[in-house]
Amino acid sequence: MGILNLRKSPATAAQPIVTPVETKRDWRVFINLPWLLYKNDPHWVPPLKSEMWDTVIPKKNPLMKLGPYQYFIAWLNGQPVGRIGTGIDEKLNREKNKKEGYITLFESVNDYNVAKELFDTALAWLKERGITTVTGPQSPSNGDDYRGLLIKGFDSEPVLLNSYNPPYYVDFFDRYGFTKFFDRYAFYYDLSKPVTKRFEESVDLLKKRYQFTTRNLNLKKLDQELVGIQKLLVRSWPEDWPDMVPPSLPEIQDEVNKLLPVADKDLLVVAEDAQGEIVGLAIALPDYNQVFKKLNGRLFPIGFIKFLWYKKKINGGRSLILMVDPAYHKKGVSAAMYLHMFQSALRKGYKYGEGSTIHEFNTKMVNDAIRAGGDLYKIYRIYRKDL
Repeated sequence: MGILNLRKSPATAAQPIVTPVETKRDWRVFINLPWLLYKNDPHWVPPLKSEMWDTVIPKKNPLMKLGPYQYFIAWLNGQPVGRIGTGIDEKLNREKNKKEGYITLFESVNDYNVAKELFDTALAWLKERGITTVTGPQSPSNGDDYRGLLIKGFDSEPVLLNSYNPPYYVDFFDRYGFTKFFDRYAFYYDLSKPVTKRFEESVDLLKKRYQFTTRNLNLKKLDQELVGIQKLLVRSWPEDWPDMVPPSLPEIQDEVNKLLPVADKDLLVVAEDAQGEIVGLAIALPDYNQVFKKLNGRLFPIGFIKFLWYKKKINGGRSLILMVDPAYHKKGVSAAMYLHMFQSALRKGYKYGEGSTIHEFNTKMVNDAIRAGGDLYKIYRIYRKDL
């Protein structure tokens, strides 16, 4: 698959060594490493290599624009055996008054010495820059992709953009001295279970009582829609979210540009009040992991034909964003957007949905997910360590 030609390290040693990613060749090794580590894992879904290249290009990555960063590769006996990224979100630190760094895209063979060398190197890099705590694994793009370490739900494939890792990673983090910061939940929905007539009627009553409607996002007026969405996020973003702050308009535009190629307009929903102001946002995406599983990381030349074929067979989706203006809490806005997406998914023949990921301390949304019939089947952990 091409990676076999990239296995030579700058030096050969009996103990793992870690080197910074500096050249395009280094990046190629970094990106291709999972194909070596997961080649015999039936649940791993290969990411698109083109997407991973975009993730490590600063002009296309919102997180790389927010502060310094460095990526590393671990080598053992001349072979790449692990990787890690680290950096500083200076915007987060300013707004939360922190000196915090992050780690991301950690991978390693089943050898604690390799993991330890990667952690040591990344954390030393952060300490040199005055950082006092580190959290992770965080999203490499400051989005909702690959955020958190999978600690529950190893027996099934991840849904689009979610993390997947072997169970031994949990031991590596615990053994090194990382501790739980918080968990993020993923709920599974069996869409064969119908929404009750009573639920539909109650949603209609609430929409009339509180004078709001739901509709699909207007992609033809996307710039105008994004302005309203950014205002909504500022109003509704919980202050107690420790690792995230409301995104700026350019950050939202970066994230939208990344998601649009896999978006389905029927699953992009907003709620608006009587004056046309956006008071709720719900975004779900088709589970393209069903397609990516067939492509082995490549769209071209043959992969694109496979993509178009298997795209028609997608029968599930992931709801990854649900935001409601605080002034409209407990007024049925989230239920109305859920019903809107549920009905759209059924028309497409979807069999399942995943609601993820929800912070464990977001008790309102957790309870809403359970009441809507969600089964907590995967948990992703964000770790923390003082330096």
